[in-house]
Amino acid sequence: MSRLACVVALALLAACASQNEGQGPDGGPIVGEVGAARDRAKLHTELAGLYYSRGNMNVALEELRIAVAADSSFAQAYGLYGLVYWELKQNVQAEQNFDRALRLAPNDPEINHNYGWFLCNTAREKESITYFMNAARNPLYPTPWRSYSVAGLCSLRLKNVKDAEDYFQLALRADPDEPLSLLQLAQIRYRQGRVLEARTMVERHNKLVTPSAESLWLALRIERRGGQKVAEQSYATQLRRRYPASDEFRKLQRGEYD
Repeated sequence: MSRLACVVALALLAACASQNEGQGPDGGPIVGEVGAARDRAKLHTELAGLYYSRGNMNVALEELRIAVAADSSFAQAYGLYGLVYWELKQNVQAEQNFDRALRLAPNDPEINHNYGWFLCNTAREKESITYFMNAARNPLYPTPWRSYSVAGLCSLRLKNVKDAEDYFQLALRADPDEPLSLLQLAQIRYRQGRVLEARTMVERHNKLVTPSAESLWLALRIERRGGQKVAEQSYATQLRRRYPASDEFRKLQRGEYD
């Protein structure tokens, strides 16, 4: 599973700690023993998230068992259960827990996002888009670009370039520095022959984050197409130095530019 899921899980925990503070499943205040139970569920879900991010799935599962024993209506615990079981390649259990989380909190943007990512990565890309849109269009969701950007990726897997382009553009409207969308839209622009736009986007991407083999290879081909030999050689040198075992470097060695 992509490391994106780890980031997603930690964001989920931050959201459940802040957005749901002092609220019951119906949005009303928590009082007395019910409030104490919810607090225990939150605490153990947060601990489970930390163990999950460190790769200790057994302890994460134990913390989640404690969480749902304390409060069986705490949706975020089941959402994280889904991520843990997915990491363990137990997809049936993962889906059951995502489903329970969504029944408890159908509008929760993090749970929708995570379930969409699960669907996209288990050959159900078309289904995933609905959940990404549920997340991105929630006015309380602080990071809609995350869902738009992965909706674009999943659309590309379906070979639906037009929708992918639209989703990447929506992501960049929400956050002009979203690296994934910058790179993927640059790829699309390059294939469309809009080389100047592609160059601007990939250069911006490479300034925001450490250049990947994919982004260096795209930048190299852009400069090659534009006849910029010095810049092309510079990217070739970076690709060879940073990613000598990459598919992109092997393509460079074979001269397979397009």
